[in-house]
Amino acid sequence: MKNVILFVLCGLFVSACATPPPKNPENICEIFYENRDWYDAAKDMKETWGTPIHVPIAMMYQESSFKHDAYPPMEYFWFIPIGRVSSAYGYAQAKTETWDDYKRESGNSWADRDNFYDAIDFMGWFTAKTHKINGVSKWDAYAQYLNYHEGWGGFRNKTYLKKPWLINVSRIVKKRSLRYAKQLRGCQENLDSSWLWRLFFT
Repeated sequence: MKNVILFVLCGLFVSACATPPPKNPENICEIFYENRDWYDAAKDMKETWGTPIHVPIAMMYQESSFKHDAYPPMEYFWFIPIGRVSSAYGYAQAKTETWDDYKRESGNSWADRDNFYDAIDFMGWFTAKTHKINGVSKWDAYAQYLNYHEGWGGFRNKTYLKKPWLINVSRIVKKRSLRYAKQLRGCQENLDSSWLWRLFFT
C-alpha cells in the first residue's frame, strides 16, 4: 500500500513540475522570457551543432506545440483504438529508433524526449546530420523540416512531392522561423545580458 501511495505522489509531483507550453508561442522572445532555461539550452544547441536557434524552435512548435508529453494521433479499427500512428513522443516528436541513434552518436545516453534540453539538442543533431547527409543548410527551415518529416532517404527520393499538405506545412515552418529570427534579433542582447546577470549575481 505504501508503495502505491509513493508511486501516485511521485506521479503527481512530476506532473506538477512539468513545464507548461509558452503562453505566447508565436513570439520567440516571449517564449524565452517565460522559460529562461530554454534559451540557455537553445544556445548550447547552437554552440554544439551550429544550427541557428530559430530553426529548431519553429520546427518544435509545429511538431508538439511545446508540449513535453505530446503523442501522435491514435489509430482506430472502426471505433477500437489499436495504437499510435508512430513511436514519436515529446517536445521534438522524435521516433524511438531515431532517438536511440541520437543517444548513441551524441553520447547523451540518459536523454529523455520529454526534457526540453535533450529535445532541442536532438533537433540540433538532426539538422546537422541533415546538412552532412543531404547538403541542406542548417538555416533552411523549409528543407530541414521536409527531412525531419520524411527522413533523409525520403527527402532524397522526394517523397514529399506526393504530399502537398506537407509542402504547405513546411512553408509555414519556414515563415515562422523567419519571424522568430527577426524577433530574436530584437531581444537576444537582453536575453544574453540577463543570462550573464544570473550567472554572476544570482
